[in-house]
Amino acid sequence: MYFSIIAILLILMNTYFLTASRDMIFAQKKSFLLVQAITIAANLSASFNDLTVDGVNQIMDRLDVTGLTHITIIGIDGNALYDTNTGTDNSDPSFVAKNISEALAGNDVFYSKFSGGAFSSSAFTPVIDTTGAVIGVVYVHEYDVEQGAILIGLQSTIKSISVVILLLSILMVTFVIWTIMHRLTSILKAIESVREGEYNYRIQVHGNDELALLGDEFNSLTDRLRETEEIRRRFVADASHELKTPLASIRLLSDSILQNEDIDLDTVHEFVSDIGAEAERLSRTTEKLMSLTRLDNKVTVPKEPVDIRSVISGTLRMLRPLAEKNNIRLESSLDGGCLVWSTEDDIYQIVFNLVENAIKYNLPGGSVKISLTRTADNIVLTVDDTGIGVPEPDLPYIFDRFYRVDKARSREAGGSGLGLSIVRMTVRENGGTIEAVRRETGGMRFVVHFPPYHPPESDY
Repeated sequence: MYFSIIAILLILMNTYFLTASRDMIFAQKKSFLLVQAITIAANLSASFNDLTVDGVNQIMDRLDVTGLTHITIIGIDGNALYDTNTGTDNSDPSFVAKNISEALAGNDVFYSKFSGGAFSSSAFTPVIDTTGAVIGVVYVHEYDVEQGAILIGLQSTIKSISVVILLLSILMVTFVIWTIMHRLTSILKAIESVREGEYNYRIQVHGNDELALLGDEFNSLTDRLRETEEIRRRFVADASHELKTPLASIRLLSDSILQNEDIDLDTVHEFVSDIGAEAERLSRTTEKLMSLTRLDNKVTVPKEPVDIRSVISGTLRMLRPLAEKNNIRLESSLDGGCLVWSTEDDIYQIVFNLVENAIKYNLPGGSVKISLTRTADNIVLTVDDTGIGVPEPDLPYIFDRFYRVDKARSREAGGSGLGLSIVRMTVRENGGTIEAVRRETGGMRFVVHFPPYHPPESDY
């Protein structure tokens, strides 16, 4: 496209401008020669009703005619009455009987041609007496080499400029193509490196154009890929560790039963009970991993209006035995009419994980308070506990998968480090937000904001 534009401009420079300049010179020649011829014819008409050699010579001697190469006065009979040639051109192609006859018929005739580096221009004008009769013809001719040289010089200059422009265009296009190909090669090399798993590869594309923007986007993509890969590796390692620990305990306990022939029945019951606890812990971890997988894959589940208050009440009934076992008091303050567009399972996951954590990581004799309020723009679920709380440096990471503040206590409580990750992802899937803050009086506060459900307006 670039070369096409340059080619069109060069063609215009070498054709249109030269043609326009030549036509302008032709127009100037026509005006000049016709004026000269008409001036001579007017003087002859005013002096004679019949042209003679002597009379024409007298008139021509008095006239100051300059700038003409050849002047000829032709009588009515077609014979030359006056002829002068101050130039070197004696072969005017327009000096033919046809043009003379047309002038004798009372018409002005002009002819001009650019050839051989010069302009050859001629004009024929009738000489008309006082009665309106044609008594002769004035022929003037100009052979202009100077303006021809100017036009040739202009043509040569334009050709030289065209060659320079063409060479500069080739150099510029070559440089641009080389630059683009060099930058594209860098991007392709970076893509190959990332394809091989080198997610730390950074591409350096300078400038402010689209390729530089592509390089920045590529670097952002590799950063996200690197983060995703690190999360995946950490997730696989943590998941493997979480699954390996109960499996190792189950295997150790079962081996102890099988290898000890003298083991008493009470010990067998204790070991079997421990195996059941570890199996239950393994089952919980597997279910949470499946929940995270479902959330990661964005599996669509039909949604409906859900009354959060009803779900909370049912969840608290299920968790009350755990609270009583840990000597924790459950308190609730629930507003009615809190509908959200979700599923009961999602709301149950959120409430269950938050309240269960608040019970497990609380202090004996402590309390957990669940409040549900509705404002004009939000439905707010708040879970407060009087437990051990989370240190300030750990707060940004408590929603990360497998993250534990106190690993020993978390394992003792049966936690897998997945509950809060499930809560955050589920809240986001339902268009809400969640935040965790330390309470000034001790413990933690989790605040969840849901967009309220608005029934569609009836058409009736």
